[in-house]
Amino acid sequence: MLSPQWLDELRARVTLSSVIMRTTKLQRAGREWKACCPFHNEKSPSFTVNDEKGFYHCFGCGAHGDVIRWMTDQRGLQFMDAVKELAAQAGMEVPRPDPRAAERAEQRAGLVDAMEAAQQWFVENLHGPDGEKARDYLRTRRFSRGTVARFGFGYAPDSKVAIKGALSQFDEALLIESGMLITVDDKAPYDRFRDRLMLPIHDARGRVIAFGGRILENRDGVAKYLNSPDTPLFDKGRTLYNLHRAGPVSRQSGRMVVVEGYMDVIALANAGIEDTVAPLGTALTENQLELLWRMVEAPILCFDGDAAGQRAAMRAIARALPMLRPSRSLAIVRLPAGLDPDDLIRQQGAKAMEQLLAQPATLLDTLWVFERDAQPLRTPEDKAGLKERLLAHVEAIEHQDIRALYRRELLERYSAYAFPPREQRLWQRNGAPARQARPALAADAVSRLKNALSGGARDALASAVIHGLLRFPQEITRHSEALGRLAKVDPKSAPLVETLYELSETLDSREDVAISASQGLPAPPDSQRYAFLREGTDPGDAREELAEAVSLLVEKPALKAAISAATARFGEDPEGSIAEQARLRQRLSDLDKRLMHFGRRKAANAAELEIIRESAERPVSEQETD
Repeated sequence: MLSPQWLDELRARVTLSSVIMRTTKLQRAGREWKACCPFHNEKSPSFTVNDEKGFYHCFGCGAHGDVIRWMTDQRGLQFMDAVKELAAQAGMEVPRPDPRAAERAEQRAGLVDAMEAAQQWFVENLHGPDGEKARDYLRTRRFSRGTVARFGFGYAPDSKVAIKGALSQFDEALLIESGMLITVDDKAPYDRFRDRLMLPIHDARGRVIAFGGRILENRDGVAKYLNSPDTPLFDKGRTLYNLHRAGPVSRQSGRMVVVEGYMDVIALANAGIEDTVAPLGTALTENQLELLWRMVEAPILCFDGDAAGQRAAMRAIARALPMLRPSRSLAIVRLPAGLDPDDLIRQQGAKAMEQLLAQPATLLDTLWVFERDAQPLRTPEDKAGLKERLLAHVEAIEHQDIRALYRRELLERYSAYAFPPREQRLWQRNGAPARQARPALAADAVSRLKNALSGGARDALASAVIHGLLRFPQEITRHSEALGRLAKVDPKSAPLVETLYELSETLDSREDVAISASQGLPAPPDSQRYAFLREGTDPGDAREELAEAVSLLVEKPALKAAISAATARFGEDPEGSIAEQARLRQRLSDLDKRLMHFGRRKAANAAELEIIRESAERPVSEQETD
């Protein structure tokens, strides 16, 4: 018996498109491949192959499957023959038959039979004399007969021994393992679900693997919803309610909606919104997120508009942040306060729900709004707290590029919100149009910069970089990670880095030059050597050279710190320590050479261009006398 884990590994090791290409001509279409469907005749391609998600799908005839399904359906192989051929291609060994695995498979088959039998019995109860109260509840929810039948509503009678009698063909131990019976200490096993409206929970293949039950009358101390416990069939952290029905619809709509509970799923389906799933009594897990991302790039999480819904959204975002990748994100919809999906549809109709789903907020927007509104920004401590919370979320992102982009975007929003532009004064002169006057930099900020320039930033490159960042303050945020590394390897520079961070949040960056020497700062060391300090330099070129200067400024102390660390390892690994020191010292020597020549070549070229320009502008008679 092949385990699901082994089969998943096989699918991961074999590229689906490479297998399909052997018999079907594929064409690249963005991140996917397309072709005319091999399962039916068509003139324009509607057959797609997605290697990232591991499935093929035809929008014409509905053919769908993974690489194993392709081998069985298109190639006509038996399942084990398909597995063996793919395993040979992937360099994997097919596991030998395991008697214990076969026994477990037989046990699971017995559990599936028991769950199917229980489902039939619950449905019969709903439509029998004991189900009147449950039928009345369904009428209050305005679920159509088709919806009731499609989702398999049933009823568990108010008895502790009913299920055992109804499913007497199954062993008591099997019913306990299925979660249908509860056993406590030495007491006789009794029914888990009593006097509840019942809903079957299916796996991705459509088999009943668990149940959810809702009480029909609120009673103190009794949970409104009760789900089956985890069993050999059911793992609530790996299961999404309604996935077997929503999956095919999602492939047509390109959308997957996630709501808080299964009654919300049914309310939306009853209104015609059928690409909807729900977790089962817990926050979204990493496994459930992976299931969703296999279907769509940005599942839409739909939460109630109250505080509990906000917290649920943030729990999902916290789980998702470390897992973000290109083309893998979340979209968020918040319902109006006090309304769940069923309430909204009843009051405003399905169209109102569709409008909300058509304009979801991004993950980043939701994260920003939640933290921004967490508390008022009355004090510097409040502002520092907001920034700290935002950066804590950013640090949770594992993908380097996405982390950098989130940091930049959130810091820009933070700066605009925490430090809005000062009130601009308008002035009029001789009837000329009004212009905006640039506010001066605060005196305390100038003082801190003076201290930094006269303290830990005495060398020419560091001073030039500071003046360059003051001239282009928007570049501070761009280089925030590099500056953070500088503060880490060179603690003396930490106050300077913090000052620059603060200035990036307070300076008016809409001017070409954000601060001038007239405010008391020392002049740049050599404005002709550095293009980013030279007047008339193209802004794009200036920013490019400034980025190189920041990189050089950070690299030198980082190399020195690495040399110190390698030296400290001499006692443990003498040979390795010496080799590492030699390599790092060579890099430091090369860096010093780069620093020596940095800027000078470009300055020389600029000087030559200036001489040529001046020569071209001189009168011809002057040029002849030369």
